[in-house]
Amino acid sequence: MAASDAFDILIVGAGPAGLAAAVTASRSGKRVGVIDDNLEAGGQIWRGEATKPSSREAIAWFERVKQVRFEMLCSTQIFGAPAEGMLLADRVGDAITLRYQHLILATGARELFLPFPGWTLPNVMGAGGLQAMVKGGLPITGKRVVVAGSGPLLLAVAAYLKKKGAKIELLAEQASASSITRFAANLWRTPSKIVQAIDLKYSLGGVRQQNGCWPVEALGKDRLEAVVMTDGMKRWSIECDYLACGFGLVPNVELALAFGCQTAHGFVTVDGSQLTTVPHVYASGELTGIGGLELSLVEGQIAGYAATGDIVAARELFPDRERALSFARRLAKAFELRPELRSLAHPDTIVCRCEDVPHKALAHRASWLDAKLQTRCGMGPCQGRICGAAAEVLYGWGRTSNRPPVLPVPLGHLSHQDSKLS
Repeated sequence: MAASDAFDILIVGAGPAGLAAAVTASRSGKRVGVIDDNLEAGGQIWRGEATKPSSREAIAWFERVKQVRFEMLCSTQIFGAPAEGMLLADRVGDAITLRYQHLILATGARELFLPFPGWTLPNVMGAGGLQAMVKGGLPITGKRVVVAGSGPLLLAVAAYLKKKGAKIELLAEQASASSITRFAANLWRTPSKIVQAIDLKYSLGGVRQQNGCWPVEALGKDRLEAVVMTDGMKRWSIECDYLACGFGLVPNVELALAFGCQTAHGFVTVDGSQLTTVPHVYASGELTGIGGLELSLVEGQIAGYAATGDIVAARELFPDRERALSFARRLAKAFELRPELRSLAHPDTIVCRCEDVPHKALAHRASWLDAKLQTRCGMGPCQGRICGAAAEVLYGWGRTSNRPPVLPVPLGHLSHQDSKLS
């Protein structure tokens, strides 16, 4: 690819929302490009399925992808948006410039980590992170795993790890049994979810599951040896080789913030056509709200049609989106984080792993900006992607801006940016 290229519609993110947008936008005959920082399309949910999809949804959508034409730019990371209609990216070590008429952000979400004593021990990792490592070749057969945190992702991860030979010692959900029961009782509104629930229940046969239960400490010297769990009344220890832990998902809003897109409650604000508050910039998928695969797919399609000017086709999908949004609202209510999770960290518990900033150094700071200035929290290589979301839960801080570069890049890339603006 050339060092500079132009597209009618450029899509950032090749997960379900991005691919759905690409499929609908490509039908217009316009030049469409899709950027993703992974080696192949699919995002976290369809990781490794681009060449040989296995789930029903992945099979159907990758078949649709084959029937349209767009340009796929894998192993490409956006690090700047210096001017309207321009993006700067790192593509396998080289700085490139991408221009566009319309942009669709489908940057997805990442796991929410909440600090507790021992959470920095080796083999304590995100639930989705462990699943991704196993997909990448990490041997898990015979390993003892505790899966804990919150959200439906835990079920899928536990089922996958069990299928790969792991011994799931416990599947712990922090939400109460009554909350989960109410949520399950309303699944009749979304029949497809009933089928998924039955499949997961069958896949998790023999696995001990407990609601209203969460980790409070990871034990070990050089690596994880055991995890201490609680149900709010008593505590007990479980020996394990891995703790796969995640407390839901948070959207990857950094690029949207760099554009100046307005956010509310941590998500990018969009109108009925998925248009953000910035002209010609659309957003879809978990960037606008955590709602699952169906919502991501329908929002991606709406954004794809809207970016091409086909508002009629976009509006035909509005009822599908409303049904998916209804499920998303029930999901958020059922798995709302309990207040006890905000007090898991001890004074010496590290919150910012990059800069080794403990909880006691942050608890009395006034804001995210104050914390950065006084402690360097959020100024390490991850640029606040881990501690920023945790700080929002622990201290109620919000993030309303993101300074460039969006990702760490070689110094030479910044001179590339200056040359493009001169």
